[in-house]
Amino acid sequence: MRLFTLTALALSISALSTVTLADPQSQDYVPVTLKGSSEQEQASGFIDGQSLSGSTRNWYAHERAARAPLWKYYKSDGTRHDTHSRENWVQGTILNYSSGFTQGTVGFAVEAAGYNAIALQQSREAVAGPNNRTLTHSDGDPVGQWSKMGLANVKARVSNTTLTVGRQSVDTPMIAYIGNRALPSSFQGAFLHSAEFDNLSFDLGTFDRVSPRTEQSLSKFRSEYSATGVETDRASTAGINYQPFKSLTTSLYATKVDDFWNQYYFGANHVLGDSAVLSLSTGLNYYKTVDAGSQKMGEIDNDTYSLSFGLTHQAHTVSASWQQVNGNEYFDYLHETNGIYLANSLLSDFNGPNEKSLQLSYVLNMAPYGVPGLKFNLYNARGWGIDGTHYRGTAYDVNGLDGETHYEWGIGTSYAVQSGPLKDTSIRATYTAHRASKAQGDGSLDEFRVVTTIPFNIL
Repeated sequence: MRLFTLTALALSISALSTVTLADPQSQDYVPVTLKGSSEQEQASGFIDGQSLSGSTRNWYAHERAARAPLWKYYKSDGTRHDTHSRENWVQGTILNYSSGFTQGTVGFAVEAAGYNAIALQQSREAVAGPNNRTLTHSDGDPVGQWSKMGLANVKARVSNTTLTVGRQSVDTPMIAYIGNRALPSSFQGAFLHSAEFDNLSFDLGTFDRVSPRTEQSLSKFRSEYSATGVETDRASTAGINYQPFKSLTTSLYATKVDDFWNQYYFGANHVLGDSAVLSLSTGLNYYKTVDAGSQKMGEIDNDTYSLSFGLTHQAHTVSASWQQVNGNEYFDYLHETNGIYLANSLLSDFNGPNEKSLQLSYVLNMAPYGVPGLKFNLYNARGWGIDGTHYRGTAYDVNGLDGETHYEWGIGTSYAVQSGPLKDTSIRATYTAHRASKAQGDGSLDEFRVVTTIPFNIL
């Protein structure tokens, strides 16, 4: 199915919804207007605006290979052995200090956050390291406790525009911190965010190192799917976020990863209808990736997109998501980032060369039934047509992929405390099963994961 066919389908459904439903979601045009107030004018001072807060996360995951063994572990004699299971259990804690901005036309502030991890599971065989879940020594022996400076930066602000220099969290479609472990990643560099208009903002950033989720040191950037492990010294991004209608948000970004690729992104999200009766949400994500510079990743010419539709009636949301990779290599992104805003990025990314995938999902929000904060979800996703036989580069190990298929299903529940001293504390439990054909890279496995996050405020 081609992109224009899916877009036409979305417009047709939207038109039908307009006819059959009352439409309280405003479709009005939003003119571009300057903000009536300035964040810097409201600055309370370096000391008066300071805060000290953080969170502690208990992260547990048990994986089991459903077919052939997927992991290895070191015995004390240095020999490496296959294993069908892997268990990681880590307690991660963040303590974050942020000063207020100094008063005046230009305000200055600082931010520093200490990260600490404690390995609650310290068996070599169970952890099966090294991996990106538990920090281990090179021989696979888990590090019992470790710490690092996760964030350390200086900020300067004029009006509603802020420049941040140092180690920081960033969230853009191609350079974004990833927080799906006990501790998140962060980036070293400079980032400018300008929000001088009510419905229009700009981002501009450049970074030379990443602080990985499960490492103490800074690392150079590398790609998530490269088979060669080549590295680059810099990744830079620029983008615009624009809300032309009250019901429509859009984003347009470009990222240059030195000697790897130039990547371009467009995203749009639209809401139509009334969820108390029936509402339709439509999401489009599109990436264009082409090789650049000295082509350390070889030749790349990749177009990847996802298109999703969600129907919500009170507590119930049913969604369908189509995703397609047009290219003889993986759709790739930077390692230790969440730079993949695609609807079918799940346990598997469903991003193989020329892959097509379809996901169906259901979410039950228990708030209308008197239990706000409690949700249940289930999904099934299938990918097919994976074909790397036409790839002529050297960066990706895909030539053996010929008609590969895989599928994934998952079920989960989450609860967030709504009030009281533990407000915003959350717990999430998920069970995921993935099954793959022989050459598909994600393998056949089951994973049970439980994550509890407790935020706290000291100052």
